[in-house]
Amino acid sequence: MKKVRFFQSIHLKFVLTYILLIMVAMQIIGMYFVNQLEERLLTSFTTSLKDRVTILNYSVKQELTKDRSKDDKSPQGQRTVQQDLEQLLVTEFEKENITVKVINPNGIILGTSDAENQEIVDQRTTDLSINRIILGNPIQEEKLDPKTNERVQIMTSLIKNDNDETIGILYVSASMKEVYDQLKQINLIFATGTMIAIAITVAIGILLARAITRPISDIRKQALEMAKGNFSRKVKVYGNDEIGQLSLAFNNLSKKLQQAHASTEGERRKLTSVLAHMTDGVIATDRKGRIILLNDPAEEMLNVSRETALNEFILSILDLEDKEGYSLESLFNEPDDVLLDFSTRNKPYILRASFSVIQKETGKINGLIIVLYDVTEQEKIEQERREFVANVSHELRTPLTTMRSYLEALGDGAWKDENLAPNFLAVTQEETERMIRLVNDLLQLSKLDATDYRLMKEFVNFTDFFNRIIDRFEMSKEQNVVFNRKFSKQARFVEIDEDKVTQVLYNIISNALKYSPEGGTITYRLKERGNMLEVSISDQGVGIPKDNLLKIFDRFYRVDKARTRKLGGTGLGLAIAKEMIHAHGGRIWATSEEGKGTTIYFTLPMESVQEDEWI
Repeated sequence: MKKVRFFQSIHLKFVLTYILLIMVAMQIIGMYFVNQLEERLLTSFTTSLKDRVTILNYSVKQELTKDRSKDDKSPQGQRTVQQDLEQLLVTEFEKENITVKVINPNGIILGTSDAENQEIVDQRTTDLSINRIILGNPIQEEKLDPKTNERVQIMTSLIKNDNDETIGILYVSASMKEVYDQLKQINLIFATGTMIAIAITVAIGILLARAITRPISDIRKQALEMAKGNFSRKVKVYGNDEIGQLSLAFNNLSKKLQQAHASTEGERRKLTSVLAHMTDGVIATDRKGRIILLNDPAEEMLNVSRETALNEFILSILDLEDKEGYSLESLFNEPDDVLLDFSTRNKPYILRASFSVIQKETGKINGLIIVLYDVTEQEKIEQERREFVANVSHELRTPLTTMRSYLEALGDGAWKDENLAPNFLAVTQEETERMIRLVNDLLQLSKLDATDYRLMKEFVNFTDFFNRIIDRFEMSKEQNVVFNRKFSKQARFVEIDEDKVTQVLYNIISNALKYSPEGGTITYRLKERGNMLEVSISDQGVGIPKDNLLKIFDRFYRVDKARTRKLGGTGLGLAIAKEMIHAHGGRIWATSEEGKGTTIYFTLPMESVQEDEWI
């Protein structure tokens, strides 16, 4: 991994770029220098060769035009020319890589500078280019010698006499080996110099790259640390150049980012704390209605996990997807409160969802904020209020209707009838008393509901107190009902308001007597449950259906309304008992079995005080 990072580093790239630039520059300079040098050497070589050819042409011309005999064409004259040419050419070019041939206009070789190849003299040349030279087209070219595989410079010249007649051809072939050897040597020297320059350049480039890339490397490390959330590290400033200014700017950026991060983190923690400690549920969605955030209360209210709810469609989570009139567009355009009913048969559960739109500064909708409120208790109270008003109206209407009927009858003359008038007046009196009891019970409930309601508590031996209440009912009862006391005479001290608890016991015992059959038994029990005293009163009446058992403590609730009215009940007795027991810090409940009877339980906080302390 380190090698990969090294080969990908800017340090190496900088050095390579520096070396490549130097190499390209050296190559361009070398190519230009070598080309110019080669051109100069070749030009110099050609010029020098031309000068020698000119001089040689004159010398050969002198030899060919020398008057050796009267008959120039005699064999002796010709031989003398060959000898003179051999001496001239061999002596002149013996130690040089130059081959010279002298050819007469008929293509016969008169002489050559090659001492080892004198047998070609007096032979006709096979070179086809000689004919072109004879016709007046001299040759000057460079070609590869097939024998030596070396580059040679070919140069020809016509030898003319004073009458401008061609008397011979001078053919010169000069080897260019020395020229190209010099070029090779110069190229080698230049290549060696280039390598030395590159080596020095590499060393200098590494030092320069390190000096330049060190602060950049520090900035990179700082950027990585900042990505991890560490803003405390600072970049070292090596100078006041552009990189130094970049380092200073980066340090300032790091400081400002640290401050911004701290501020953002603080705000995030505040928001997280607010969301975590809110009792209301909060849900946020994106512009497509997908959930992106929800707090713990929202999870509990909707009974979903965060992992399940995230990225789900909000209408699906709120169970509004299949309901008419609800769509994402309608929530965006007309956000309003919506009641969500998640009630079951056994338990009511209602939420109110309040929608608000998240908008950018440009006005573009970016999502929704949904706040969930548990309004089950509010809805229940509202329902109870409506039922309470309806029940009070119903309870008052019945006796008032009865009274009005009887009073109208009396007003129509029934008061004169000695048999009917007393009955009518007795019924009117009963209905009046019933309304008085109802109003008194309502006033009692109203006092219990008041926030400034106070109990007049004092410590009481509940065993004696309970016995006194039971004795009153036992002495005044009219039915044939047996009272069974299943508790000891042990003192049990509680701090209670005697009047209120007396009313609770009167309501419960009265109900037990009302619904107990002739010959039945009412059982009274006292049990200690930790720091609570449990009181229970059981009868052997008709019992209460299981579905109605939890509702008997509601206001105006009756299991058998017709029978209850017949017995004179208002449906508020157990509701008052419940409020009073709760005010004492206890609780009240009931168990029942149809056909066998009902038991009412309630508890009171008990003080662990010995009886002799109160004597």
